[in-house]
Amino acid sequence: MAPRLLVYTRTTDYRHDSIPAAVDALRTLGEFDVDHTEDPGKLAAPLDGYAAVVFLSTSGEVLTPAGRTRLAGYVESGGGFVGVHAAACTEYDWPYYGDLLGARFARHPALQPGKAVVEDRDHPATGHLPAAWDFTDEWYDFHDNPRDRVRVLLRADESSYEGGGMGADHPLAWCHERGAGRVFYTALGHASEAYADPDFRAHLRGGIAWAAAVRRSVG
Repeated sequence: MAPRLLVYTRTTDYRHDSIPAAVDALRTLGEFDVDHTEDPGKLAAPLDGYAAVVFLSTSGEVLTPAGRTRLAGYVESGGGFVGVHAAACTEYDWPYYGDLLGARFARHPALQPGKAVVEDRDHPATGHLPAAWDFTDEWYDFHDNPRDRVRVLLRADESSYEGGGMGADHPLAWCHERGAGRVFYTALGHASEAYADPDFRAHLRGGIAWAAAVRRSVG
């Protein structure tokens, strides 16, 4: 039986037009069964049937107090968590979420081509990529650099685009362990076209599979 994902796309702030394409992409990766919801009640219900919870370009405050408690307990007890793109623009009023994700969104320049540099080839999200990966995105800046708290997989090459604000050390995708669970985040995924890109799809597939690998029973 394929691992089940709970894919959550609720937005209370900016809403990405790419969300439908992104959900379709996860449904067609071929390795996961996907339950998609925008109902915060689903996050307040038991999550033990899911290998990972995916916040897919969520924005703003999207959880109830019960949902916050449930999600934290799920991850700490072995559940996988994945954040994609605007997941970093989510739950600013919940300190735990910032620690869980690793960093919070600060700003971005205009959508434009640039290069992502692979820092870690020993990970399923990046092992297939060229050393310098040409991609078009918004190249998110973050309020602080998460490097001392996470395993950095990709960084942005700010010399390859205009408007970067973090300098030479600009993490873009990373992973880490949280309690008994695993967390993967990628800042990429703004445009609908990204979800048809084979390299980006493999990036998502590898990151989700890694996060879901240590799923344990959660009450």
